[in-house]
Amino acid sequence: MKRDLRSNVDVAQTLAPAARVNGTANGATVDLQGYESVMFAFEAGAWTDGSHTPSIQHSDDGATYVAAAAPDIQGAFAPVTSAAGQNAVQRVGYVGSKRYVRGSIVTAGATTGMLQSMAVIRSRARVSPLP
Repeated sequence: MKRDLRSNVDVAQTLAPAARVNGTANGATVDLQGYESVMFAFEAGAWTDGSHTPSIQHSDDGATYVAAAAPDIQGAFAPVTSAAGQNAVQRVGYVGSKRYVRGSIVTAGATTGMLQSMAVIRSRARVSPLP
């Protein structure tokens, strides 16, 4: 049995790991051209205070983004508002038709915040195996 997942998925960082405080952090653009399946992974580290609400945004042109609506995603991110949500990974699938995506996190009520990051996992590449 072949267990090589590395040749079949690609991971792109949209939000680098950081302790975020009040405001909105919009991630780097990720191009989905050439991939059939997409999943976002939001990683919440040590929570100290505030509410941290991750979301998915998508775009036709890579410049103008809007929030991905319920029909465009599978599952949903839960806001992290207490220690109960820390040190966990949340996964949400993207099934929308836009070419470009990015992660976004809105943080409110934080003085030291929470360590967090977000990645986009792309698979079912039209050209395989991946380098």
